[in-house]
Amino acid sequence: MSHPYSDKPAYTRWSRSVAGVDAGAVDPVVDFPWRITTTDRIVTAGSCFAQHIARRLGESGYNHHIVEPGHPAIPPAIRTAHNYGLYSARYGNVYTSRQLLQLFKRALRQFKPKESVWRRGDAFIDPYRPIIEPDGFSSLEELKIDRWQHLKAVRQAMMQLDVFVFTLGLTETWISRIDGAAFPLCPGVEGGAFDPDVHAFVNLEVADVVAEMTEALAILREVNPKAKVILTVSPVPLAATALDRHVLTSTIYSKSVLRVAADMVARTVPDVTYFPSYEIITGPHADYFAPDLRSVTDRGVDHVMRLFFEHATEGGGAEPPPPTPAKATSKREQALDTVTEAMCEEALLDR
Repeated sequence: MSHPYSDKPAYTRWSRSVAGVDAGAVDPVVDFPWRITTTDRIVTAGSCFAQHIARRLGESGYNHHIVEPGHPAIPPAIRTAHNYGLYSARYGNVYTSRQLLQLFKRALRQFKPKESVWRRGDAFIDPYRPIIEPDGFSSLEELKIDRWQHLKAVRQAMMQLDVFVFTLGLTETWISRIDGAAFPLCPGVEGGAFDPDVHAFVNLEVADVVAEMTEALAILREVNPKAKVILTVSPVPLAATALDRHVLTSTIYSKSVLRVAADMVARTVPDVTYFPSYEIITGPHADYFAPDLRSVTDRGVDHVMRLFFEHATEGGGAEPPPPTPAKATSKREQALDTVTEAMCEEALLDR
């Protein structure tokens, strides 16, 4: 008898595409609508997992477009310590759709938050990049000059990019009650002072994320009509939740919202597509978390980027795939899994 499932390809069947193959060979990318070339200017932003994507792109000969590299007279190690080159611009982690939307608006002078500086001892802290300068800024004037240069660089990145890769990370965020400005970190954690009359907690819903991402991409296309966009969802769990419920429940809520929203945006906004790094890392086939069950091991990043280069780039499988064991089956093997650290403001919530 014939029915709609009769002639479906192997990738539509769990037994043949997940359970029936080696874990390192699981490939959920069925089709990718276009290819990135080595000359395309790729701008990256997003949650801390996006740092791995940014780093691997640069290491593999693709044009990770850095518009805020730091002064060439500064030694590379110092620039790295001060978060230059982490992403295309020195914005640190952009965890939420609201944060991205406001970053674009600030870069184009469409929004200027009222809350403009925090203090941490004698240091001056940028509320929208609270740990970008590890020891803070020495003066308010230094902070303002650096912020002006930064937003100018973001504007440049928006206008010059060919491909924008954005990794959605969180739904939980803190905002100003005064003007709705969204912070990457709760006020008071790494500067400033938390005030319940001034600061409010928001947990974004699917409709919020879809609306904010759609608006953000429309703003991007106003200054750069040719921009193509790849959305991903970070597999990294929440470090802490502000809600009175288990952090695991909050994590599943957050990632579910982001995954649904990313799918809706990719289906409705032209030249936007989704890459399933979240599924590659968190699927039941995988064992890609470090002992803290939050950091993604280099084996996991290898798997994600091998498929990214195979499906999303002009070179296809040109980058030699690193050996990826099916699983770290013993405690000794798990201990040998390496983890490349990522700068993560959110981790400060668990101090």
